[in-house]
Amino acid sequence: MSVTRAEHCVIACAEAWRGAGEVLASPMGPIPSLGARLARLTFSPELLLTDGEAMLLAPDGTVEGWLPYRRHLALVTGGKRHVMMGASQLDRYGNQNISCVGDWRRPRRQLLGVRGAPVNTLNHPTSYWIPRHSARVFVERVDMVCGVGYDRAAGARFHRVERVVSNLGVFDFATPDHSMRLVSLHPGVTVDEVLEATGFPPAIPDEVLFTRDPSADELRLIRGVLDPDGVREREVRS
Repeated sequence: MSVTRAEHCVIACAEAWRGAGEVLASPMGPIPSLGARLARLTFSPELLLTDGEAMLLAPDGTVEGWLPYRRHLALVTGGKRHVMMGASQLDRYGNQNISCVGDWRRPRRQLLGVRGAPVNTLNHPTSYWIPRHSARVFVERVDMVCGVGYDRAAGARFHRVERVVSNLGVFDFATPDHSMRLVSLHPGVTVDEVLEATGFPPAIPDEVLFTRDPSADELRLIRGVLDPDGVREREVRS
């Protein structure tokens, strides 16, 4: 059976935590959550998973320990957490907006609000998951800065926007000016598709790679252990 687009997205999200060591993974959304749990079961066994409240969990949901709020905040502010958030808007330097659309003083649409995005981005590694890549999300300039990008984070000790995973490909900020760069395309996607769906020109390397396929064991874990009901396929359709 062929690998689906959703499964390539799971792999791309999992890779965000490769080599992370003993840090708290905070994925937001079904596919990032699958990615974190897959990483824990395979190449990042020291990764800490949480229920989002006060418990540390094994990938199968078994409680492994207690994480009191004061300890959680120590991880958050000490660079020992890697969150993968969503974004309503994201610009070329990794500034994220989840608060409003339009002028923030009189917005056309109210969204989630700033929430914890500034603290997250300034204090520990952050990645983003965009299930529907479009020029409405990838914009030249965000309407309001919630998550802080590279052009606004000078001097922040733990600031690091690791990667952006979308349903089209994987991006990072490993350029001289820390602007967004295409790292890999998911199989079946073209560079032209990415450019058409992005509101600014990302850096394109001379050789564009494809997101790697899951191994046989990773595919078995995704389909048979972590997501037997196929929730991933409802978030990203092939």
